[in-house]
Amino acid sequence: MISDEIQLPRKLTNQLLHFAQLSPDLEICGLISSKNGIASRCYPIRNCAELPQKYFLLDAKEQISAMTEMRTLGEDFFAIYHSHPTAPALPSDTDLELDTYPEVIHLIISLNTKGILEMRGFKISKKSAVELLLKMND
Repeated sequence: MISDEIQLPRKLTNQLLHFAQLSPDLEICGLISSKNGIASRCYPIRNCAELPQKYFLLDAKEQISAMTEMRTLGEDFFAIYHSHPTAPALPSDTDLELDTYPEVIHLIISLNTKGILEMRGFKISKKSAVELLLKMND
């Protein structure tokens, strides 16, 4: 079931898809900030998971640094993004199990789509996901 609509700037969307293509065998990850409710900036963060091909774990030091920079710039924590190199753009069991930020959007990029990248957005809370409608704007 698709719920709320999320506006994403085309430039930011292209940046996320590009990052995923640069590391097609690993889950890339990071944070996105917003200003006035509009996604505005991407903060790539190193995936320090033991098996970065299978799941992601944000590097704690880089995550704290990104969140500090957001506060300094007057930005809000808007979303967490990560890629799935060989799986659809749907929350995995691990994504649902390890979620610790139910208030933010989760963007998942799939590289498992025969040359066409797919990105979908979700709200994840209590080990359950609700899909959000993503719309690109300029």
